[in-house]
Amino acid sequence: MVGENLLGIPETLLPEETKVIARLDAGDEPVDLAARFPSSSLVWALLADEAHGEGRTVESYAFARVGYHRGLDALRKAGWRGQGPVPWRHEPNRGFLRSLYALGRAAAAIGEVEEVERIGKFLNDSDPSARAAIEAGA
Repeated sequence: MVGENLLGIPETLLPEETKVIARLDAGDEPVDLAARFPSSSLVWALLADEAHGEGRTVESYAFARVGYHRGLDALRKAGWRGQGPVPWRHEPNRGFLRSLYALGRAAAAIGEVEEVERIGKFLNDSDPSARAAIEAGA
């Protein structure tokens, strides 16, 4: 058992989205990138934040839900088994964590109490520092 992590479940680290980041840095709009990179949780999180900022709660919820599910797909592909840390400090994880946060925020806005509790626990279990970082605009 040499090299095995006996202290807990290993962290899941998603791969970098270099093409998505390059297009965002070049000024492309998230709505255009969603069609080009539909598996990117980051793009869906950005759309959810934009919709939230404009008071479009149901759209924010829908965008966040897509980002959350695309993130779950990516996590599973990266070896995640339904639990364990998804650290905020690893920048490629942030799209998923932001989608998760946005889903909880939108669920709260529409009064979906059980979803808010479930998502809040999931976000905290993924990384207890993520909520504060997201709210601080990191």
